[in-house]
Formats: sequence, C-alpha cells, structure tokens
Amino acid sequence: MGKRKYDDDQISGILKEHQAGVTVADVCHKHGISEPTFYRWQSLQSGNAGLHAKRIRALEEENQKLKKLLAESMLSAATLSEMLAKTTKGRH
Repeated sequence: MGKRKYDDDQISGILKEHQAGVTVADVCHKHGISEPTFYRWQSLQSGNAGLHAKRIRALEEENQKLKKLLAESMLSAATLSEMLAKTTKGRH
C-alpha cells in the first residue's frame, strides 16, 4: 500500500470545509482530489462516527480504572515506606 497523501486530520478538515458551505467541486479542486475520493472519505467518516464514540467511552473507562490502580499502588508504596522508616528508626 502506498503512502497516504492526506492524514486523518487533513481529511476531516477537508470534509468540514464542505459542511461549512463550500461546494464539493470547489473543495475537490482546491485540494486536488476527485469527487469519488471526497464521497468515499465522507462515507467512511460518517460510518465511523459511532465507532469513535464507543472507542472514546471505552478509553475513558480504562483510564479511570488505571488511575484508580495507580492511586492504590501509590498509597501502598507510601504505607510501606512509612513502615520501613519506623522499623529502621527502632534499630538505630
């Protein structure tokens, strides 16, 4: 597969130009793409909108779980450090 000329952010920008009221022909001419390419991008992006929302929700849930695990491990490490400090004080 060859290198893509436009990344996802650029494609989104091009599609947003059309949503802002610029005609498809003008957008395609400005960016040097064909109308079938424009419509393919449009159908791919509209089809993925629901998938993106689900993915974001899943990532947010995972992020919350990871934050909770990190907080618990930091608390555990702090507790162990305090216990170690008390133990070493008694020895010296």
